[in-house]
Amino acid sequence: MQSSDKQPLFRDATVPTAKRVADLLDRMTLEEKVGQLVGTWAGHLDEFKDVDDVAEEITEHGIGAVASFGWGGAVDMRLDDIVENVNRLQDVALSETRLGIPLLFNVDAVHGHAYVAEGTAFPNGLGAAATWDTAAVERGASITATEVRRSGAHQNYSPTCDVARDPRWGRTFETFGESPYLCGKLAAAKVRGYQGDGIEDPSSVIATAKHFPAYSEPARGEDAAPVEVSEYLLRNVFLPSFLDALDEDVESVMPSYNGIDGEPAHGSRRYLTDLLRGKLGFEGTVVSDWGGVTMLDEDHKITSDHRESVRQTREAGLDIASVDSVAHAEHLVSLVEDGHVAESVVDESVERVLEQKFRLGLFEDPFVDPDEAREVVGADAHRQASLDVARDSMTLLQNDAVLPLDDDADVLVAGPNADDVVHQLGGWSVPDPEGTDVVTIRDGIETLSSGSVVYEQGATMNDTLDVNAAAEAAAAADVAVVAVGEPWYLHEFGPSVDTGTEPDEFPNRQTLHLPDAQRDLVEAIHETGTPVVGVLVTGRPLVVDWMAEHVPAILMAYYPGTMGGRAVAETLFGANDPGGRLPISVPKSEGHLQTRFNHFPHPTPIGQDEHPSSYDPLFEFGHGISYADFEYGDVTLTKPTIGPHETTTVRVPVANVSDRPGTDVVQAYVTDHASSRITPVRELRGFERVSLDGGEAATVEIELSATELGRIDRDGLRQSDAGAYSVHVGEHTVELAVETTYD
Repeated sequence: MQSSDKQPLFRDATVPTAKRVADLLDRMTLEEKVGQLVGTWAGHLDEFKDVDDVAEEITEHGIGAVASFGWGGAVDMRLDDIVENVNRLQDVALSETRLGIPLLFNVDAVHGHAYVAEGTAFPNGLGAAATWDTAAVERGASITATEVRRSGAHQNYSPTCDVARDPRWGRTFETFGESPYLCGKLAAAKVRGYQGDGIEDPSSVIATAKHFPAYSEPARGEDAAPVEVSEYLLRNVFLPSFLDALDEDVESVMPSYNGIDGEPAHGSRRYLTDLLRGKLGFEGTVVSDWGGVTMLDEDHKITSDHRESVRQTREAGLDIASVDSVAHAEHLVSLVEDGHVAESVVDESVERVLEQKFRLGLFEDPFVDPDEAREVVGADAHRQASLDVARDSMTLLQNDAVLPLDDDADVLVAGPNADDVVHQLGGWSVPDPEGTDVVTIRDGIETLSSGSVVYEQGATMNDTLDVNAAAEAAAAADVAVVAVGEPWYLHEFGPSVDTGTEPDEFPNRQTLHLPDAQRDLVEAIHETGTPVVGVLVTGRPLVVDWMAEHVPAILMAYYPGTMGGRAVAETLFGANDPGGRLPISVPKSEGHLQTRFNHFPHPTPIGQDEHPSSYDPLFEFGHGISYADFEYGDVTLTKPTIGPHETTTVRVPVANVSDRPGTDVVQAYVTDHASSRITPVRELRGFERVSLDGGEAATVEIELSATELGRIDRDGLRQSDAGAYSVHVGEHTVELAVETTYD
């Protein structure tokens, strides 16, 4: 709608970004500025909005961010529709608003472009973490960024930096597990993959580290319930993964829904400005989680109404209100006009938002090429990369001489997760299989087996089907592969319309045991005497104590994504060595919670012999069985004594003493004897994935940094104390000394 014959300075791509931002900001009215700080949606949320509704919000209120695809209730989940509507809305923003500022589209592509039917879905968080492979995770994020950009979006609400502290929590599957170190390294890898060499690259997206500062140990395991932690735990359990993301120059951060120390993060200047920007030096945008603003008055009850919530979030440091839409914009304009929010606060946020839009190249070309989108999204090379990650994630929990299967074995395939596309993708994926091209476990086994393959589902998630038919088929087979676990879900195990289960049914936070229908199916098949292989397709570590006692082989498949069924089948038949390792402990029961490898030491007032072990899982963190056999030689350090800013290298001779190729993950743990504060009994401080042919040997090297051995102080800096540390690799322990202190 611009009428000037002379090109404005902000339209000149040869001008430095800072000058373009300043020129544009100087031309904007208050209403136009505020519009850039507010997002809207197309689809089913609190109400239904179609694309026409969004177009009106853009022209009438200058809304600057849109979510029309890439989330569960989006109006579009098919690629052609997505591209058509992205281009239409961008055209509206450019041609029907005064200044023609392009839109920022955001998506939840947390494990691939999984909310697009044709997109590539990688294993969900825990599955990706089970690879213990930063390079693979980075490549998956890079592919996701490419598919997201070619579809028309520019910001991805990922990576999840939360550390899983309670498996009852419904978002455990989004995390990289229970180790702050592993979470941090993989979150950083995702940031590198999403942002590449910078968001100026047309194949990169804005990465969003979430959910800051502490979200993942809610009371009762209930999503968004308060997380009451000490400042010491906040710094040393929850912040490290965010620090790793910040070290990679993550462009955006999303606050958590919950309250910490009585302050909901969305309304807390203490967390969003003093901590995040002040102590941690973050300079990007802070973007609200969906509904995070209105929750201050509707749920936390700390403000009187939505207008007051808008004021508090703006003073706290929020830049973009994701889906607060027109109401937020109108409140913010009035708050500035009434003197309750300084216009300078708005200007600072607008500068950050516009700077990203310029760097993304949106002012030069915000449109999507439909042919290029079809060529890139779900490309064969991307599906292959998804398969590679799924293969590497396969975690064999136990195996009593059943696996690998013979190629010509007669196989019964059973269970609710053996042939269900949506269950296999897991949450943050399309809730409908239409348009997808997913290889299920049944598909994979039928493709690889030269024997007879019979499928009898036997049970749904919570209901019994024809168990007798499944048992009869098992009796006639050489082996039964039973895929059990959990369905697609989000947050607090819903929504029911997508999961097909009610809030009081499994899955829920009250139980981690398999429901009766699934357990009865496994037991009935086991009673036939046919060997059973249990495959766990699940978002959390489930209590499978009966299976561990009676079923000879159990494979943890997580939510393995688009090609997950192929990866499972290849692992069962031995074409893929199960090189995954648990990124989270599997408890023996709900009563054993919390089950964490990195728990704190503590007194035993009536004697150690009177205390059951503080860590007694069914399967421990880092566990996994290869088909090959590995032996470690003597572990050494290149330098047994280092200064506070120095590194040493752990050298581990590893030999594959079997006659088949295999993969192992060498894990280095450290016990801190130097700190004056209580520290975990052991902490993961390094790892390396190694693949060796039968009879091959290699020396694995893992660098240990003195800085990373220590604690995070009140200023957000990592520092180690002078003194002794023990380094543990397998059954070997070596001693390390840090010899000086910080000034």
